[in-house]
Amino acid sequence: MSAPTAESPAVWCSGLRKRYRRQVAVDDVSFTVRRGEVLGLLGPNGAGKTSAIKILLGLVRPDAGEVLLLGRPGRDPASRARVGYLPELFRYQPWLTAAEVLSLHVKLAGAAVPDRERRECLATVGLADRADDRVGGFSKGMQQRLGLAVALVARPELVILDEPTSALDPLGRADVRDLLLALKDRKVAVLLNSHLIGEVERVCDRVVILDKGRVAAAGTLAELLGGRELRLRLDGVGEAAAARLAAVGALTRSGSAYTVTLPTEQDADLVPALIADLVALGVRVHAVEPARVTLEERLLDILRTGAAA
Repeated sequence: MSAPTAESPAVWCSGLRKRYRRQVAVDDVSFTVRRGEVLGLLGPNGAGKTSAIKILLGLVRPDAGEVLLLGRPGRDPASRARVGYLPELFRYQPWLTAAEVLSLHVKLAGAAVPDRERRECLATVGLADRADDRVGGFSKGMQQRLGLAVALVARPELVILDEPTSALDPLGRADVRDLLLALKDRKVAVLLNSHLIGEVERVCDRVVILDKGRVAAAGTLAELLGGRELRLRLDGVGEAAAARLAAVGALTRSGSAYTVTLPTEQDADLVPALIADLVALGVRVHAVEPARVTLEERLLDILRTGAAA
């Protein structure tokens, strides 16, 4: 195999399978994480998300499939030298300080990270004033912040985060969101497993949805969520006005509430022109609300019906 390059995907996996006795945890899973991309891994409990992550990291040996990390075969320990990882369940030695935990993990990674840079890493996750405090006195949220620092301290090119905000308050989740966007700006690839769908929708470039060990859907948010909708509350809609609404896109009605699916490549003047035409046709317009199917709604639809994008 040729030497890895900056053009190599941060993650490439194909046909991953893993069975535990009668339980199939991962079944023919394939996806890619590009450099500088944030990919969200979604799905219900037991969908195979954490198992897939452990296979990528060499913590679990797959029954079948191939993995490349940063251009190197996953079976090569060197493939993980530039990978930062925050597991879902972790615990640090309570007698160590936050600074000592980072020092330990820098040594385990075989990296050379100056003390100043380690302190900056703690500051990045909001622990600048707790660097010399023992971890045993940290709250769950502070320990999760420390876990993020551990994942980032060795200057990784790929960061894999398994539920990184589960113990964080809203301010902490906002901090993590800003951190992920900063990583993307630095061309660091991120694989994010999270149940907080709103966070995924805010920061992820693409999403892979797993269900029962298989890829149920994958794509960009635009591909998964489809076109935008226009929701209107109208009175006095005659045949001509109904035809004008239907000419824009698929039309549904419930009483005075109308929903029109807008074309993907909509003209900037489409909505104002539509409203002007409706008023000219005698329609009373009480409300106009642009909307879009949320990622949560799409996820539930996929999981309930198996309708992939």
